Amino acid sequence: MTAEGHLIFSVACAIFAKKAEVTPELAAGDWWHIIPAALLTSLLPDIDHPKSVLGQRLRWIAIPISRAFGHRGFTHSLLAIAGGMALFQLDVPRSWPIPPDVLHAMIIGYFSHLLADMLTPAGVPLLWPCRWRFRLPVLNSQKGNQLERALCLCLVAFAIYWQGGCTIPVQSYFEQIKNIRL
Repeated sequence: MTAEGHLIFSVACAIFAKKAEVTPELAAGDWWHIIPAALLTSLLPDIDHPKSVLGQRLRWIAIPISRAFGHRGFTHSLLAIAGGMALFQLDVPRSWPIPPDVLHAMIIGYFSHLLADMLTPAGVPLLWPCRWRFRLPVLNSQKGNQLERALCLCLVAFAIYWQGGCTIPVQSYFEQIKNIRL
């Protein structure tokens, strides 16, 4: 997926996450925090590719990560997702410079990238270092990015139109996991 597609897709995911009240912080969050924060991190997983938009600007980070893990390696895995989910659990003090709604939106932006890459034929290695790829190849990069752009813009339009009304209680899932006794 192109950088443009990731940026547009992250906006749709951020709108869905706020309207679905994925976390209390996102539900109560400010749109002016959520959308820019999701955009900020939507390109971050491609830091493992020196020719990506972010990799070209941060070559000193992108090249070592690319050599160590390859493109769509660790940064596109469940390990990265687990790290992000752990960040959802952070109890951010009020004096911290990043508000909680911004932090949660940044995580949504990162996750949106992985979800969008799963829509391509290349997929993502969620079980990295195992090389299995998870994909739902709706988008074919050989047809250009017109389909990608149209799909992402339609998702944004639907997200804006969608009234919400259902909640996805991520916090309660974490509480249930904490209470499991082995």
